[in-house]
Amino acid sequence: MITRKRLTARAFGLLVALAAGLLPAGPAAAAAAADEPDARESPKVELVLDVSGSMRAKDIDGQSRMAAAKQAFNDVLDAVPEEVLLGIRTLGADYPGDNRKTGCKDTRQLYPVGPLDRTEAKTAVATLAPTGWTPIGPALLGAADDLEGGNGTRRIVLITDGEDTCGPLDPCEVAREIAAKGTHLVVDTLGLVPNAKIRRQLTCIAEATGGTYTAVQHTDELSSRVKQLVDRAADPVVKPVATDGADRCADAPRLTAGLYTDREEFSEHRWYRVDVLPGQELRAAVSVGADRAVNRDYGVLLRAVTTRGREIVRGEEAGDGRTDVISTGLRYPKAPLDDDTADEVKPAAETVCLQVSNSFSAPPSVKTTPGLPVELAVDLVDGPDEASDVASFGLGHGWWLLGVLALTGLLAGLVWGWLSRWRLAVWRTN
Repeated sequence: MITRKRLTARAFGLLVALAAGLLPAGPAAAAAAADEPDARESPKVELVLDVSGSMRAKDIDGQSRMAAAKQAFNDVLDAVPEEVLLGIRTLGADYPGDNRKTGCKDTRQLYPVGPLDRTEAKTAVATLAPTGWTPIGPALLGAADDLEGGNGTRRIVLITDGEDTCGPLDPCEVAREIAAKGTHLVVDTLGLVPNAKIRRQLTCIAEATGGTYTAVQHTDELSSRVKQLVDRAADPVVKPVATDGADRCADAPRLTAGLYTDREEFSEHRWYRVDVLPGQELRAAVSVGADRAVNRDYGVLLRAVTTRGREIVRGEEAGDGRTDVISTGLRYPKAPLDDDTADEVKPAAETVCLQVSNSFSAPPSVKTTPGLPVELAVDLVDGPDEASDVASFGLGHGWWLLGVLALTGLLAGLVWGWLSRWRLAVWRTN
């Protein structure tokens, strides 16, 4: 069964693909890629796993958090791309005592960053048992040291079920220090417990380094998300560009292919503009993050509209439970000029207005400012060659289907009426 959350994850996957360049690139992107050297430094990833005593709790699919993490790790290790240099670090895995000073130093590298020996890494993870404290700050510092050297992509993926227990070393401040070094090291965080305080801390760590925070409550979600983050490390890093949407298309910023970030108030509409040439296809995807407590029932809408207000195509997604992000996307292929016209007229771009709307609301106790984080991915690629292909994305095939259904309904009604009259005539005769 496909849940709404999984549908949201699939839409968010489209955003990731657009941002990382996994979708077919346009001519300019292809030319740029051709100029790059074939060989680049291998990306480095370190998985940082919380092995503190609280990981004994049995609240993930009927098993302990530690068992769920081990199962997810086995799935992830099987799927790590060959080019990724991967390491594993633990926190709270060795010291079971009450001495705070000792417990807050309890972090070590379980498997060194380098080419992956899957059997060896799985064996190392299998030996872990929930033990001690939760020194997130020291673990992040250790992981940053583990990933030093080289110019390749570097990523820390932190999996934890609790808040750091080793203050005053604030892990959020540690993340800011890591970001301030300018090493482009990204920290992604995954929380195993839906706790507001934990959520705030892990969100702060992720945002400080340009990473993401995800709440996971099932083993398959944990496995899927970690795989996605490891795969992302193997792709070129795309830095999002901050932009300010407008309250109407005429004042909207003009965007080119790329990844953009913005903030949107609850239940607000924001507008952006993209120029699409004949023969190009516009692909856009948007994600709106719920970085605070929100009410049930929410949605996100992405519309492509002409400058005169006519809707071209839309993408939308809705939810009715707890979420961290909700995403949707759309595609709009602009028909190419015919050969005769193309030779005589210079192609003129069509300005397409993109409207991003959300239907989030918040409890009275929750602050609604600043607005919710928005991530918008835009790509322009070569569109389909045949006019029939263009119609398949618009109303062309839809109108044919509507006509067939209408005709079928009419014929069925006539036949049913004739049969009813015939039966009535027979009944009267008898």
